[in-house]
Amino acid sequence: MKAAEEFGPWLARQLKNARKSQTDLADELGMTRAAVSAWIVGRSVPRDETIRRIADVLETDLETIHTRSSDAQAGLPVSWYHRPAHADGGREYGNAAAFAFEADVSVLAREATQNSLDARLDPAEPLRVRHTLHELTGEALARFREAIDWEQLLPHYEALAADAGKQGKVSRTISAGLRDMYQHDRLVLLRVDDYNATGLTGGDYDNGLFAAVVRRQLDSHKTDSGAGGSYGLGKATLWATSRLGLVLINSTLSEPHEGRTERRLIGRLDLPWREVDGREFAGPAWFGRPDPDAKSSDVARSWWADEETVEKLHLTRDSAAPGTSFLIVGAHDVASLAPVTHTADEEETTEDDDSIHRMHARLVDALGRNFWAAMTGSAAHKPHLEASVRTYRNGEILIPEERVDPSVTQPSRTRALRAFLEGETVERLTAPGEVARITVQLNVPLHGGQVRGGVSHEAVLLVTHAEDADGRPNRLVSMRGNRMTVKDSAVTNVPIGTNPFQAVLLTGRAAGQHAPGAQEAEQFLRASEPPEHNKWGQTEELRLSYSPSAHRRISTLTAAANNAVRELVAVPRAKRRSSGEAKIAGRLKVGGTTKRPRSTGTAALPELDHVDAVIDETGAWSVTVDLQVSPSIDTDRPITPVAKFDVRSGPRPAAPWKELVAISGCEVVDGSLNLIPGSRKAVFRGITDVSRHPVRAQLTGLVVELRSGKGEQA
Repeated sequence: MKAAEEFGPWLARQLKNARKSQTDLADELGMTRAAVSAWIVGRSVPRDETIRRIADVLETDLETIHTRSSDAQAGLPVSWYHRPAHADGGREYGNAAAFAFEADVSVLAREATQNSLDARLDPAEPLRVRHTLHELTGEALARFREAIDWEQLLPHYEALAADAGKQGKVSRTISAGLRDMYQHDRLVLLRVDDYNATGLTGGDYDNGLFAAVVRRQLDSHKTDSGAGGSYGLGKATLWATSRLGLVLINSTLSEPHEGRTERRLIGRLDLPWREVDGREFAGPAWFGRPDPDAKSSDVARSWWADEETVEKLHLTRDSAAPGTSFLIVGAHDVASLAPVTHTADEEETTEDDDSIHRMHARLVDALGRNFWAAMTGSAAHKPHLEASVRTYRNGEILIPEERVDPSVTQPSRTRALRAFLEGETVERLTAPGEVARITVQLNVPLHGGQVRGGVSHEAVLLVTHAEDADGRPNRLVSMRGNRMTVKDSAVTNVPIGTNPFQAVLLTGRAAGQHAPGAQEAEQFLRASEPPEHNKWGQTEELRLSYSPSAHRRISTLTAAANNAVRELVAVPRAKRRSSGEAKIAGRLKVGGTTKRPRSTGTAALPELDHVDAVIDETGAWSVTVDLQVSPSIDTDRPITPVAKFDVRSGPRPAAPWKELVAISGCEVVDGSLNLIPGSRKAVFRGITDVSRHPVRAQLTGLVVELRSGKGEQA
């Protein structure tokens, strides 16, 4: 059991909270001020009889004084403080930072988890993040509303709902949230807990994490170049995800504040300007105890709550490990809203009862998609992150806790990263399951607009064969720092016949703490990310900190990485009996754009402009072909595309089309292409019939030929 706070500091805080001096306490106890001072500084402790009298003065019980696990209640009821309107008449109709992101639980999972990773306390241990969805109805909802003093909030919400048509988006969102809660007697809570994090340290108003999150806007309070966030906008997604603009917070601190570490509570409400009972209010409000140091008697600050209060507010944490719990009240997800339904008696939009099931699934998907690399570890390297999602309804388990497993959500990429961490990569792919590794250079420019010079950073590129569970194949995922996915882009111009693959680019610290130029690369790439942290490119920060042309270094890195991927996945020429280009005998140059002289006459065929071929989720080849049509080609003569498997010996087996679709410049008639007269370009797509494949598509390449005239496929 955690030791109680020292009596002296605890008593000093209670006197301050009750707005009593040491002299006041001495007078009420009939003792000297020196005796009280000795208790405060720890030179002595009061006798049991004196402690009982102190309890009476503070209007608390003996257990509170003996355990000292929470504050006394004297003169300090928890209440809401609403910021008065600006004296100059200015008005804000919402927090602009909240509009930087969509009200989407996928976005919330990405931004909140990124912030938690940036606050990881012990780098040798994983950060643990848990998302808990909890739907309240009936009596459970009534008890929660009582705990947050709903009756004090209701006039503010009603004022906004009455003017929802006149004000902006925030007022309309709140009006819809109130309507949903009252009409369906339902409220969804979404709690985000992290463990092995610093917690919201620092004073209520000082330069610290607490003030940055709870009191301020656009203050990220992050100085580490490896941090994911840098704009101070990500925390706004917490309030944006609440239809009521309300978030409650319980933090366990990694370093004491006011002699305490556990159950530091505060609530923040983000509303637009409003007028209630003839008084105007600026927007935000805080749920806490009156601040004894504030000039105004009703200014609220954080307080140290007892376990019962924390439980009523649905903020009980699983352990004493440092970190923070954010409770989003009235959570909603734009992507999880059910279609509009109407009845004879009701014309309002309703949500499907199982929307929390979809929210659960989308949270799991977002965590797996964005943080699979952070959740990947090895025998010698623990993962950065462990994440899970669970769902309740009125305290009963609705969906058991589901731990996000990166080897399930992203099997190929997880295999690639684990091979890198364990030092089991190869120089070139020769068998399924292998991971090829190569370095790609990023020339990091110097600060201050210096165009010449820089630091060379060795980014790590990993390539492995793709699996069906990965989703889209032939992708390059890039990351830095805490290994959150930043970019996910297609690798283009991959030759037909290339096995599906996945590639991972590790930059900055993700390439290794001791990788050359890792620190400089972190700082540079962080400056190149927008608030969403979903790409690298030109930003105002990059322009100001480096130079207007600094973003070209990123373009060079991207091009080099894509070229390296194509080189690693290409079939070595020595192993080609004859290449895809050769097999088509000059009629189609697969993967290239070089034009060759065409013969004239009716037998002439169109020229290949571009080919995009992948193996889809069913195991079929999906091929999209762009053709350039010269004026000399006889458009009255049909053209038949034929697909065949590229085998080592013997005749090439046919890969019959299951579907042949004309996209532009042509039409499909009886399995052949009729070119549209006057068209200079034709595009068609073909999908092979898996049921007639003599061999799995993943085990061979594909040859596409064009034949003049109609003909049966062999």
